[in-house]
Formats: sequence, C-alpha cells, structure tokens
Amino acid sequence: MLLGVDYYPEQWDPALMEADLDTMAELGCNGIRIGEFAWHRMEREEGVYDFSLFDRVIAGAKERGLKVILGTPTAAIPAWLAHKHPEILSEFEDGRKRVFGGRHVYCFNSPVLYEYSEKIIRAMVSHFRGEEQVAAWQVDNEFGHEGSDMCFCPRCHRAFQDYLREKFSGDIGRLNEAYGTVFWSQEYNCFEEIPLPAETITTHNPALRLSWERFRSKSIVDFMDFQVRLIRETAPGALILHDFPGGGLDKHVDYSRAAKNLDVAAYNHYPVWGGQKEPLAPHETAFELDYVRGLKRQNFWITEAIMGAQGHDVTGYLPRPGQAKMWSYQAMAHGCDSLFYFRYRGASKGAEQFCYGILDVDNVRGRKFWEVQSFFADIRKYERAMKAPVESFVAIVYDYDSLASFRIQRQSVLLDCHGEMKKLYKAFFDRNVPVDVIPAEACLAGYRAVLLPQMIIAKQGFQERVKQFVCAGGTLVLTYRNAVKDTDNNLPFGERVPVGYRELAGVSVAETESLQAVHAFPVAGEGRFAGKTGYGGIFRDMLEVSDAEVLYRYKDAFYGRYAAVTRKQHGRGAVYYLGCALDEATTAVLMGQVLEECGIETTLSDEGVEVVVRGGREQCVRMFINHNGFPASAGEVELGAFECRVEETT
Repeated sequence: MLLGVDYYPEQWDPALMEADLDTMAELGCNGIRIGEFAWHRMEREEGVYDFSLFDRVIAGAKERGLKVILGTPTAAIPAWLAHKHPEILSEFEDGRKRVFGGRHVYCFNSPVLYEYSEKIIRAMVSHFRGEEQVAAWQVDNEFGHEGSDMCFCPRCHRAFQDYLREKFSGDIGRLNEAYGTVFWSQEYNCFEEIPLPAETITTHNPALRLSWERFRSKSIVDFMDFQVRLIRETAPGALILHDFPGGGLDKHVDYSRAAKNLDVAAYNHYPVWGGQKEPLAPHETAFELDYVRGLKRQNFWITEAIMGAQGHDVTGYLPRPGQAKMWSYQAMAHGCDSLFYFRYRGASKGAEQFCYGILDVDNVRGRKFWEVQSFFADIRKYERAMKAPVESFVAIVYDYDSLASFRIQRQSVLLDCHGEMKKLYKAFFDRNVPVDVIPAEACLAGYRAVLLPQMIIAKQGFQERVKQFVCAGGTLVLTYRNAVKDTDNNLPFGERVPVGYRELAGVSVAETESLQAVHAFPVAGEGRFAGKTGYGGIFRDMLEVSDAEVLYRYKDAFYGRYAAVTRKQHGRGAVYYLGCALDEATTAVLMGQVLEECGIETTLSDEGVEVVVRGGREQCVRMFINHNGFPASAGEVELGAFECRVEETT
C-alpha cells in the first residue's frame, strides 16, 4: 500500500526540498508522485536532457523510504516545441488553433507529438531504468480532460478519412449504403470528400458522427498504447498506470479501452471542485469510484485525493473538518488500495494557485496536515483487507457507443444517461449493496443481477452473452431506449424495439415519446405491486406484452392500456423492462424486489451512512462511513459528523 502526496519540486526553491521530504516522512508518507508536468525542466533545449533535479528528489526519497511514481511529462509540451512546430497544436471546432499555454494543447494525431514524445520518454525511462525507488510509471496526465479529447485540425480530418477508408476497405459505396448518405444528397464519390462533423446547418449524419466518436477515442487510445509500449520496451517489468479524471462517461474516449494495457487504473478524485455549491452526493462519489474499479475489474489507485479547496479561476468549497478524510475512507471502501493527496503544498504561482494542498503557501502545519497524518496511520492497519478484491453480485453495464449515440442525438432535453445510471445505482447504495460499474466487453459471469440502462446500440455478440446470463439464472434489467439502433447508429428496418430482446423480455414497444417533465404521468402497480403508485417521465415506451407479467401500468387518459414495467421469468432467471424514467422511490421499490429475488443481503443504515465489508481470509473489516455533517447511525453503531469507523471482523 502506497500512501503519499503529489509533489512538484520544479515549482519550488531547491533549498526547500530536504525539509519538504522530512515533512512528508513525518506526515506518514511512503510514496511521492512527481514529474508529470516537468518536460521543460527535463529538456530545456531540444535534445539536451537534464534529469538532475529528479535524481536529487529520488535520492532524498530513498533516504526516507519513500517510493516514487514518475510521470511521463507529455501532458504539457514545452514552449520551444510549440514555437518550432506550431502544427502540433490542436484546433477548436471553428478552426481556431489552440495557443500554447494551459495543458493538453497538442493534437493526438500529430506526427510531431509522437516523435518528440518518444525522444523524451526513451531518454527519461532509460535514465531511471533500474532505479529501485521508482514503484510505478504514470503515462501522461488525465487523457481527454477539459476538452482535449476533441480536435478539428487538418491532420485529424485526413486521419478520420483514412480511418473510414480502412473501415470500409476502400469501398466508398459500402460507406454510402451503411450510412444512408442518400439522405440530403450526402453521397460521396471518394473518401476525400468526407467532412469533419463540425458545426453545420441542422446536423450531420448520425452514423458519420458515431464513427467520429469512435475515431476520437481511437486517437487517444493509440497514444496511450504508444507510451505504454515505449516504457515496456525500455524498462521491462515496469508497473504502468494512468490517472483518469472524473466524469469518464462524458468523455469522447472509451476509458475502459484506454485502461486495457495498463497494469493499474488510477483516478483523480474530486468530490467537489471550483464553483460547486456543495459536493457530489454520496452515491455519486461512490458510483465514480466503482466505475474506475470497473475499468479493469480490479483494485485501483487514487493519484489525486482532495484535502483542500480546489479551483482554477473560481475558488472552490472547502471540505469541512473530517470530510476529505471521510472521502479517502470511502475510496478505500470501494477498491482503492494506494492513495496520494493532491497536493503536498498549494502553489503560489501559476494557474492552480487556488488548488489548496495539505499545506497552504504559508507552509504551516494545520488541520489538514493532522487529518492526513491520522488517516495514513489508521488505514495502514488494514492493508491486507484493502488489498483484497471487492466482491459484487450486481453490475451496471455501460457501452461507449451507446453513450456517444446519446451525445449525438439526445432525444429528450431531460435525458441524462449518467443520471439515470446513478438513480438505479442509488437504489443499491442505499441498501449498502456493492455494485460493479463495467463496460459491455466485461464478463457477466458471477453476477446475480445485471442492469443495462439506455444501451441504445444493439450488438448481437453482447446480446448473446446477456441471453446466456439470463438462461444461467441471472436477473436482467432493461430500460427504455434500449436496443433501438444498430451498430452504425441507424434504426433497423422491419424490427420492433427492443431489437434482439423482444422474446427475452416478452414485450414490444408499440410507440414511444419524449417528455419535457420528470414527473410527467402517473403509474400504478399491478399484481404483487398492487396499491403502489408512482410517476414516470423524460421518456416512455408504450409496452405491448406478449408473455410477461405487468408490474406497473400507465394511468393517464390516452395510454392506460400499455404496460410501464414488466417482468418475464426464464427458469431461475428473469428479465425486467422499465419503460420510462421512474421516480426514485418507485425505482427503489423495484430494485428491492430484484435484490430479494437474487438473495442478495442488504444492510440498513441512516441516509448518508455507508456500511461496507472489505477484505478476505487474511483480514476482513467492516467500514462505517458517515457522509453527513451531523451524527447518524447504522444499526447500533453511532457515528459523529463525517466520522469513519473500521472494525475487524476476523
């Protein structure tokens, strides 16, 4: 277990380094993270490499027993490179070139980027190869963050055309047929005629736009894999990670694919940022942690944990005493097994002056210092439990293509796919049931319940795996806007929704509508749910039932004959279909039924109190985490505001 801080020695007077390292040791660190934004300090002039500053830092770390995460510095290119090769800079959608400054301003399809990145990475890894204090290498920083996942430059345009040429084996006729370009006279005579899907009047072809989303993802994944290969070639056996930012499901890159060749997926965890009035809700921070764990379906690291207020131009909310420490316990509860705080000391200069650290620029030990020190001392006692994998019987499955399809055609101004996922997730979180948030490519074996919210793209191979899961006794939950489109983002001709699932679910969608209200219409329970009422909205499918049980029906003037929620039994398995966006209470009732049927144990606690079991045979603990700024309890365990308690169970 590595516990430490993010340190930027290049930003400080070298005379501070020895005292800084002593303070880190006093804090309880056994690791530091360095180097990720220091390209110019390593290569002030082209081809002239100087790693002496980091040699000194690593030597000092070694004296104090501190392991090191070294970052490749490619996230922030040096000014001399942008000056010599302005073509390396990416472009906005309107054709304006991004100017040097900030970070991640490069184009992922730039040959210059690859050329100079290879030089600095080979030089750096060769220099530090064999250094025993280097515990891991971090590739770049937060790929795809802050809009860097998009570029509309001429290189990207040509690369996109080449991507489509390869996809269709050079046959432009096949592309025209697959994309339906006859619509609005968009047929192409050659691949060179294909535009970028930049702003136009009305909108571009949805199939073309989905290909663009896939291309953007591939552009970033290729650069990630390129760096990973370089490090492995130069330092075989090196442990390699990447620090993924929050909001991964919003990015124009499939982080699950980006993580494929890494040894560890790491996460930069900010439950509150900038001008947010208050932090994310407890179930939302938990969802993000479970999503990162699901990238590789294994434990992960936190490379940036919040302790002070954060913000670039807008100062952020200051975590209350004990609150940031509580978020660190929550991270450990959800599968983190190494954690670094951002940052050791807040910056006095540069764009992140208001990203406060454990120490502020006054360099005085205060409350935040003592909180970190106490967390490090406490969590170390449970290292064996934290190293064990998280066991979940419930999975929420997402699909990059489907999320991209909704970015392209939102269909309802109120539809928030991630919000719908988190509403389903909350029904399990509130009962203290662990959940995996996994990509569609992941194996479904071992789960008892699998939820597929808004997986609009129907993929035959995935659907076959889903059917096998149900036939093996699993419970499947489908939602509205599921299996509506084919893999080219088109509506399949002659098929009724849910495409490929009609027999499995026992329903067909007769008609569908988008609503402009969250609680747009009432629903009423039938059979086992008789007497229960609720509301639906955002979207609704009018469900015609063939051989499924009706659980809820629409109760408004025009559509009362249609089912809203159904269930079909398949031997020991079952399939639920949620035909609309249900209110939170009704969603909780239905997911409670799923848990009961699946025999999954639940634990009662006050709202905002998590109870999590972590560990295995060597050590097992029960963690009680109070997210509330006031006392609350879980059964007989009473907790103070933001208090966390860890109890060994074996």
